Amino acid sequence: MSLRRPVAVVVLAAGEGTRMRSAVPKVLHPLAGRSLLGHALAAARGVDPEHLVVVVRHARDLVAAHVAETDPRALVADQDEVPGTGRAVQCGLDGLPGGALAAGGTVLVTYGDVPLLQPETLRALAAAHDGAEGPRRAVTVLTADLADPTGYGRVVRDEDGSVAAIVEHRDATDAQRAITEVNSGIYAFDAAVLAAALPRLGSANDQGEVYLTDVLALARADGGAVAAVPVADQWQTEGVNDRVQLARLHAEANRRAIRAHQLAGATVVDPTTTWVDAGVRLGRDVTLLPGTALHGATVVEDGATVGPDTTLTDVRVGAGASVVRTHGSGAVIGAGATVGPFSYLRPGTELGEGGKIGAFVETKGARIGRGSKVPHLSYVGDADIGEGVNIGAATVFVNYDGVAKHRTTIGDHARIGSDTMLVAPLTVGDGAYTAAGSVITADVPAGAMAVARGVQRNVRGWVERRRAGSPA
Repeated sequence: MSLRRPVAVVVLAAGEGTRMRSAVPKVLHPLAGRSLLGHALAAARGVDPEHLVVVVRHARDLVAAHVAETDPRALVADQDEVPGTGRAVQCGLDGLPGGALAAGGTVLVTYGDVPLLQPETLRALAAAHDGAEGPRRAVTVLTADLADPTGYGRVVRDEDGSVAAIVEHRDATDAQRAITEVNSGIYAFDAAVLAAALPRLGSANDQGEVYLTDVLALARADGGAVAAVPVADQWQTEGVNDRVQLARLHAEANRRAIRAHQLAGATVVDPTTTWVDAGVRLGRDVTLLPGTALHGATVVEDGATVGPDTTLTDVRVGAGASVVRTHGSGAVIGAGATVGPFSYLRPGTELGEGGKIGAFVETKGARIGRGSKVPHLSYVGDADIGEGVNIGAATVFVNYDGVAKHRTTIGDHARIGSDTMLVAPLTVGDGAYTAAGSVITADVPAGAMAVARGVQRNVRGWVERRRAGSPA
């Protein structure tokens, strides 16, 4: 039989996360370049549901705005004052378009704080639920086998392997506490069963909450089949409750990302000091040296080397380029170019093929042409530099007049002498030169030499007269 798309995925993201001790909602804390909720939305969207709904409550406006930015097609539903996962799911279903559940199908429920859950696992859960032989299942729960299941709800099975009950740790007998198969809290429900059961749930428990797990008991009482699908990769079911767990899961996500890049043909010299976000792409024969951190949508093309001690965010590094001890964001580095050490590339920097940005150079909004060089100790802001240009040491593009920023244009094959101040707006023509130590305030024609400095005067005998008896 062909499997239908899940009619909906409900992502629960209403909790406050008090153990994070943070002004930031728990689900918005970052991990590997995405928020915890961003990872959950990526996994949910990966099963191609007809509807994706996120249930929010704590810091509602912040979380809803993040959902709109991260997955604009996702719906947002508000949980009311009634606590509990069961009530959260009911609010989520209420947020679906009218008639969304009329045709039946599968509803998946997952969480906004389980960042390592993969789309493939959700698809396998949906397939096991929807494609099972025999009577259609009412509920299928994703489970994990833990060496130490303390604190988790235990999965109690019948002799035929079906799920008889999920018993919370505090309510379990000694025999049930010996069970190591635990409830992940991630479910596939028959839509009709779920919609019929949720209004029947009560809150007569020591927490005073409406529990989603009670749907399983109702489904069984109504004659429905309840099954479990174990997941071998326990990391995928682990949630974040505090910053210790956040760091632990971040390290594991990073380990997996680096391993995938290594298997795809990248060299990572020291994985323990290298950090690569989920959105980073590496080509073949890329080398990452120790102390490298690649964030956001950074792309490193074939044969490039990055590091050591380099942090790049949303930077594209061309094939065969070298970036050493550099901090950069929002920049483009051309093929075969070299950057560093101790360079600072700010947004809008574009370095052409074979170009160079050297030691202690800062750039911003600068387009530097093919083969051009800014070797050392310079600031290049709001500039268009042609091909084959050399910028001498200690040159400053003076782009700010105290009110507005202005651009400087340097023509092809120009030569800017050391310690030149280029006061924008300014144009230096093709092949022009500036003398070292000049303050250039007017345009320089092509092929001209611009000299803007005081005439040197040597005062003979000055030391004998003014510094008599000194070492000089």
